[in-house]
Amino acid sequence: MTRDGTPVLILKEGSSQSRGKEAQRNNIAAAKLIAEIIKSSMGPRGMDKMLVDSLGDVTITNDGATMLKEIDVQHPAAKMLVEVAKTTDAEVGDGTTSAVVLAGALLERAEELLDKGVHPTVIVEGYTKASNKSIDVLGSFAEKVQASNKEWLVKVARTSMQTKLVSREAQDLGELVVQAILSIAEKKDDGTYKVDIENVKVDKKPGGSIRDTSMIKGIVLDKEVVHSGMPKRIEDAKIALVNSAFEIEKTEFDAKLNISDPSQMKKFLDEETRLMKEMTEKIVAVGANVLVCQKGIDDIAQHYLAKAGILAVRRAKESDMSKLAKATGARVATTFDDILEKDLGHAGLVEERKIEQDKWVFIEGAKNPKAVTILIRGGTQRIVDEVERSLHDALMVTKDVLEKPAVVAGGGAPEAEAASQVMRWAEKLGGREQLAAQKFAEALEVIPTALAVNAGMDPIDALVELRAKHAEAGKWYGIEAKAAKIKDMYKEQVFEPLAVKEQVIKSATEAACMLLRIDDVIASGKMAGGRGPPGGPGGGGMGGMGGEGMGADMD
Repeated sequence: MTRDGTPVLILKEGSSQSRGKEAQRNNIAAAKLIAEIIKSSMGPRGMDKMLVDSLGDVTITNDGATMLKEIDVQHPAAKMLVEVAKTTDAEVGDGTTSAVVLAGALLERAEELLDKGVHPTVIVEGYTKASNKSIDVLGSFAEKVQASNKEWLVKVARTSMQTKLVSREAQDLGELVVQAILSIAEKKDDGTYKVDIENVKVDKKPGGSIRDTSMIKGIVLDKEVVHSGMPKRIEDAKIALVNSAFEIEKTEFDAKLNISDPSQMKKFLDEETRLMKEMTEKIVAVGANVLVCQKGIDDIAQHYLAKAGILAVRRAKESDMSKLAKATGARVATTFDDILEKDLGHAGLVEERKIEQDKWVFIEGAKNPKAVTILIRGGTQRIVDEVERSLHDALMVTKDVLEKPAVVAGGGAPEAEAASQVMRWAEKLGGREQLAAQKFAEALEVIPTALAVNAGMDPIDALVELRAKHAEAGKWYGIEAKAAKIKDMYKEQVFEPLAVKEQVIKSATEAACMLLRIDDVIASGKMAGGRGPPGGPGGGGMGGMGGEGMGADMD
């Protein structure tokens, strides 16, 4: 407002702004709600969520990252927690639920300190120091393992699946996962391993049961053999991979052919046929008996390939071509003139098999495959989808241990031990940072508490008993959810990668600190003709920031 009373418009008309404590409360409330939604899905006794999208497609899952991706979150603070889940999933593959629940707990404890007049910057500094301390604590008591020890890897893979739909089959699937990862792992000069998870192809097909899931030392192509006259099974296969079309190339510009005599037409067609025959002869000459083509195969070419006894597949995906090259040792040729005998790949067996209603080509028995396939089976589409999500987590945690060979026990034991040590360490901190560090330790205990609640235990009794055990130097005591008791999780053979625990703490702390630093939220108005902002006049601050759903609940 100027001196003469004229209003000065800084924000666009229809914009809303919430400041100070109001903005912080709004953000904290949004984050807490997101954490609350997925908290009940933690642990072996966690519940599943049924998510229905706008088209009516149903997803049933208890995977934190999947839940948050499927929920259409509108509130910007809530969106940040969704990002935490996505980042954790991409980085370490597991612990997504824990990261979001911990971030929610950190913000809830921070709210208590804000009410007491502690400045957000002090809380952020206290949280950051406590986060670094807890990561140091975890590193100090983590069990160092031998990276290639198959037994340890199976324990870790099995643990990640104990909380999922596939818990009964966790041992069998864990062994499959470890076999797949060890096939594609590359040992580096310093003795550590490098794992590219993309080299494990995961295919799924409803039918059979989860126990029918298998690993193929090679690649499965969801294509059928192109011609009925071709062999459907070839042993000791020599495979040619070509990424150009087995057709007569069309000119890049429009061309016109004037034919004045029927014999000229015949010559033209005969020439096409001759070229096709020549291309087939090249394939035969290098000794190939299987051809996988990334583009199309002409009808005439199919006929000649069938006559030559070559099994051919067309329109294979580019990603499958590169996996096939790694699995069989082949080189992908750009043109048919380019193929040499040394470029061929080798596999023990190439066979077309009927899977339910479809025909797929199995290329298996590669001697030393650097790409493998896991074929998931299950009763329904929903089940195979959830098995795929579970296997992704198991593959990722096995990769984590290979790349950073250290594990901790599960069941909330490492969080409880870190909380116990951080609480003692916090007493030495000066000033108000001590309060923030103590609240950080309390927030860590929300992980075992959530596991206890989901197992039907009394959370207060469980927490008191857990604290007592850890005070007596029982560092591996945690919540054994299936028995609903507090047990030594090391003896129960429940293990998780140290890398996952560290990522959970880092992600949750960074997200909480970023939200705590925000003291002003400005939401721009809608486009002309649209609705006004949800937090408009009398709308309680920032509201939903452009939509109903999440935001509306925050106000």
